Amino acid sequence: MKLTRRKLAVVLASGSVAAMAAAQTPQQPAAAEDLNKAARDRMLANAAALATPAVPMATEPAFQFKA
Repeated sequence: MKLTRRKLAVVLASGSVAAMAAAQTPQQPAAAEDLNKAARDRMLANAAALATPAVPMATEPAFQFKA
């Protein structure tokens, strides 16, 4: 594929605009931290909810491991 100087300039210009736009958005790590904290809070709440009810032995299934 042959590129002329004009086509090459257009490709480089569009790439530099995209790179500048990506460089100006440092807000992603803060959002990621919020998502991580929210996921951790949900996990802890689910773990606490699962730990509260008492399960009688009669309701647990019997396991047989056969070799």
